[in-house]
Amino acid sequence: MVRTVAKKILFCATVDYHFKAFHLPYMKWFKEQGWDVHVAASGTNQLPFTDAKFTIPIHRSPFNVANIKAYKELKSIIRQNQYEIIHCHTPLGGVLTRLAAREARKRGTKVIYTAHGFHFCKGAPLANWLVYYPIEKVLSRVTDCLITINTEDYNLATKHQFKVDRIEHVHGVGIDTEKYKQVDKKRKMDEREKLGYKNEDFLMFYAAEFNKNKNQQLLIRALALVKDELPKTRLLLAGEGILVKECQELAKSLGVEHMVDFLGFRKDIDQLLPVCDIAVGSSFREGLPVNIMEAMACGLPVVASENRGHRELILENINGFVIPTKGHEQLAKKLVELYQSQELREKLGEGSISRSRIYTLSQVHNELRAIYSSYMLEDHDEAESKYYHTNL
Repeated sequence: MVRTVAKKILFCATVDYHFKAFHLPYMKWFKEQGWDVHVAASGTNQLPFTDAKFTIPIHRSPFNVANIKAYKELKSIIRQNQYEIIHCHTPLGGVLTRLAAREARKRGTKVIYTAHGFHFCKGAPLANWLVYYPIEKVLSRVTDCLITINTEDYNLATKHQFKVDRIEHVHGVGIDTEKYKQVDKKRKMDEREKLGYKNEDFLMFYAAEFNKNKNQQLLIRALALVKDELPKTRLLLAGEGILVKECQELAKSLGVEHMVDFLGFRKDIDQLLPVCDIAVGSSFREGLPVNIMEAMACGLPVVASENRGHRELILENINGFVIPTKGHEQLAKKLVELYQSQELREKLGEGSISRSRIYTLSQVHNELRAIYSSYMLEDHDEAESKYYHTNL
C-alpha cells in the first residue's frame, strides 16, 4: 500500500513542560524524518516541532476524577489519528496512555514507555511496592518497549520479568554540553562579581523544586554545622515550591539565613553553575537527575544524598561523594574537606567532566534513535491490515 500522508508519533506526559524541558531535540528529529509530531498533556505551553497539541486534564494524583476524562480523551485521540508510534512519559501519563492505546496496539501501533525512575526501588517504602509495582508489571503487558534511565531500574525490570517485548537502558534525557560547560578562572571570577559574589566565597549550588522529596533541609542543617568554620560559604538554592517558606524559617532559626540565597525560578542555571565551587543534592528519590548531570558537565564536584540516581552518577572519590539521606553531619565533613583542598576539588571536577560524557545529548540521541528506528522501519499498514482481516 502506498502511503500518501506523513507517519505520526504521539508524545504523552502528565504536563507539557516535561517536553519543553527534556524532549524537544527528539521531537525535532522526527520532524526532520518527515513525521507528524503530536503531543498530549495538561498545560498551555507552546511547543515547537509540533503539528498538533492536545490539552487533556491529566492530574498528578491518581485519585483525581479528572483522569477518567483524560483517559477517554486520550482514547479518542489515539483512535482518530492512527499513530505508528506512541511514546509516553511520567507515571500518570504512562498509565493512562498505555491503557488508552490497547486497541491501537492490536492494529500495529508501537507503544514505548520511559520510566524516569520507578517509585518502587531499593529503599522505597513498602507501600510503594504494594501500589506501584503491580501497576507497572501489569502495564508491561501492553507496552512494546520499556526504557529505563538508570541501571537499578533496568535490572529490576529484567529480574522481575516484566512481560514487555523489549527493555532498554538509555543514559537519561541528554544534557547540552555546549550550554553547560566549565569556564576558565578569569571568566569565573568576572561572572561571580556580576552576581555579587566574591573570589573567596565558597559557593554550593542546588536547583530543585522545594518539596518533601528534594529535602533542602538537609543542606541547611549541614551548613549550620560549619557556619563558624567556613564563614565564607554560600548555599545557592534555585527553585520554587510549597516548602520555600519553611526552609527560609529553618535557615533563620539556625542562624544561617545570611549564608543561604533563595534564588527562585531561574532561567540562567547554565551561567550560575560554572561560577560555583561544588554542587550538592539532598533528595530522597531520583531516577537520573538532570541537575546533577548539568553540574558535572560544568566541572563541579558533587556531594549528594544516597539514592539510585545519585549512585549512578557519582563515583566515590572520582567525581564526588554520596552521603546518607539524613546525614547532615557527614555532609558537613565533606564540605570542610572540599573547602580546604583546591587540589581535591580540581581532581573531582575533572572526574565529573569525564563522567558527564556518556550523558550528552548526542549520546542519548543515538541510543533513542536506534530504538525509534527499529519501529519506524516496521510496516504499520501491514499490521493494521492483518488486524482488520482477523477481526472481520
